[in-house]
Amino acid sequence: MRVHSFTRALPVVAAALFAASVVAAPFVDPLDTPAAVSPLASRTLLQGVARAGDRVVAVGQRGHIVVSTDQGKTWRQAKVPVSSDLTAVFFVDDRKGWAVGHDGVVLASEDGGDTWQLQLDGRRANVKLVEHMQQRVAEAPDSKELARLLEDAKRYVEQGADKPFLDVWFSDASTGYVVGAYNLIFRTTDGGKNWQPWFDRTDNPKAFNLYAIRPVAGDLYIAGEGGLALKLDPAAERFRALDVPYKGSFFGVTGGKDGVVLYGLRGNVYRSGDAGRTWSKADAGLVATVTSAARTSADAILLADAGGRFVESTDGGRAWSKVAASTPVPVTGFAELGGGRFALVGPRGATVTELTPR
Repeated sequence: MRVHSFTRALPVVAAALFAASVVAAPFVDPLDTPAAVSPLASRTLLQGVARAGDRVVAVGQRGHIVVSTDQGKTWRQAKVPVSSDLTAVFFVDDRKGWAVGHDGVVLASEDGGDTWQLQLDGRRANVKLVEHMQQRVAEAPDSKELARLLEDAKRYVEQGADKPFLDVWFSDASTGYVVGAYNLIFRTTDGGKNWQPWFDRTDNPKAFNLYAIRPVAGDLYIAGEGGLALKLDPAAERFRALDVPYKGSFFGVTGGKDGVVLYGLRGNVYRSGDAGRTWSKADAGLVATVTSAARTSADAILLADAGGRFVESTDGGRAWSKVAASTPVPVTGFAELGGGRFALVGPRGATVTELTPR
């Protein structure tokens, strides 16, 4: 028995001896390290993609941002001041865009994605959050809810700049939002020169992750963890919770004048035809996690799952039909190029495919 116990411990002892013999490399903070130039930047993990006029811009791991000016045939790497993993990108026109990611990063570009400037990071975001909540508590010292949020904000400072932003959306060149893990949400009205915390403006008492923010039919929605769905109340400047029957995570929201669509884990898709008051499950025919969506120039809704399967709806999400991709690959995001062609991004980088109804 003693021999047997010692034998089982050998791998642990060996690992400890090896670890002790290795001199740890000094930590280099991704926030202080520009993204390294790599010939493989367009062929490694990319998380988000967006159109910027005639350009296509994709973002991904280690601060990689790649730009194509020829409909995805070739890509060149942009200059990025951080090497944090990036999760999403959004452009309001052919010049102005924003990208977000890990370590609380918010980047901005004014030249169609060729160069980027750091507007916000987790260090400054945490400080802003505490200062904002201290002010709110001073205004309402008897509020237990605000006191709890202040303690959460202080804990975020102690934990460091470790929380990601997961999505970004701007209504114009001035007003926009970034959302992320543990109820992180900031708003700007000056193009990102200043960011205001909206930490206390969500009906999210469990601090669920906020995965996506998008407008649908004039209303602004947030999709989140644990079945969380929020809708902006403009008068109160607060995101109100919606009653959705599904309690798994939603990773995105899309739709049009005919309906709002939430999508997420295990192929789950839910639709509302009354601006979020009631919801019903839609049979979209996807079995894997639905990762991304696009509204096409033909006013159809396209959904993609993690396995690279696509479905389309032309009636606001009521009915769905399968769509075939000429180059099936795992998908984390996609953007329409025109002529039935789409730029796809995912674990294998960026590629272009044609989508045709089956």
